[in-house]
Amino acid sequence: MTAPAPPAAPGPRPLRLASFNVEWFNALFDDRGRLLEDLQLSARYKISRAEQLTALGIVFTALDADGVMIIEAPDQGTKRSTVTALENFARHYGLRCRKALHGFTSETEQEIAFLYDPDRIEARHDPQGAPAPSQGAAGAPRFDTGLRADLDQDGVEELIRFSKPPLEIALRADGRALRLIGVHAKSKAPHGAVTPAEFTRISIENRRKQLAECLWLRRRIEGHLAAGESLIVMGDFNDGPGIDEYEKLFGHSGVEIALGLDQPPAMRLHDPHAEMALQSRIGIAPTTARFWLAPQKRYFEALLDFIMVSPDLANDRADWRIWHPFNDPGAMAVPELRDALLTASDHFPVTLDLAL
Repeated sequence: MTAPAPPAAPGPRPLRLASFNVEWFNALFDDRGRLLEDLQLSARYKISRAEQLTALGIVFTALDADGVMIIEAPDQGTKRSTVTALENFARHYGLRCRKALHGFTSETEQEIAFLYDPDRIEARHDPQGAPAPSQGAAGAPRFDTGLRADLDQDGVEELIRFSKPPLEIALRADGRALRLIGVHAKSKAPHGAVTPAEFTRISIENRRKQLAECLWLRRRIEGHLAAGESLIVMGDFNDGPGIDEYEKLFGHSGVEIALGLDQPPAMRLHDPHAEMALQSRIGIAPTTARFWLAPQKRYFEALLDFIMVSPDLANDRADWRIWHPFNDPGAMAVPELRDALLTASDHFPVTLDLAL
């Protein structure tokens, strides 16, 4: 009698990457990067710093990701360190993701950073493109410099700068090389508007800036795809298909530009949530963020956060998930996690499991 064959050795578990916009993460740390786990109010409405930090610890632990692209990460400056704050946070909550990576410094107190498990991932900041001179350059210059582009098609070029330069990462996991780009595109909210005319003017200006940033990003994406590299673009685009009336004015959203939907299949990125929204502009669509609208006295939800992948990664083994406390059965079934997701941020994490 022939002995049964031994069971096949299990393959490596999927690589889990997450994108998470943490609302005012910076307000939870002092200048030395120490956690402010106290009863003082956080920047979130009627939520203490201890409550928000505890909720974030629960959410990051539940995600159990190998790498998290953090949008609105703690500030980087002469007195504050993004890396120190995030690594202190990871150590305090015993996270696998315990090493932080930061790229170019933002003009705001909202950085883009990558928190990852060094036992699974090798990662380094690897910016692409040539630095542009002070007056900017055409094409796809390095993200911390300036782009010159004719946005109005009026023959006059304008200077575009990222307030939050994308974070470009060369990553290796399970022997596989990947390119990651973390994005926090320009907000379209008309801050500072008083009159209806100002609201319209600022909204249009912000929309144009957001589209210009996505055009710049798209040019970098095309360079990676043309080189045959495995690419993941992840973060908060402050935009989505059909999200506001100004999309009609400009003809498309920044997300559609980044995806490259007008390009051949080999030059397109894939995100199932974006594609679902594009196919059902009226009807069912996923959401990743939840905001309170005071005039209407209700919450508004939007699809703003994405994980887009190159064609070689878009296969049936790739698994996307939005950790929405009311729409995701796994999150809703655990009351502690459901409540933590609502307390931690006004955005919900998005994860991607990749079988490399």
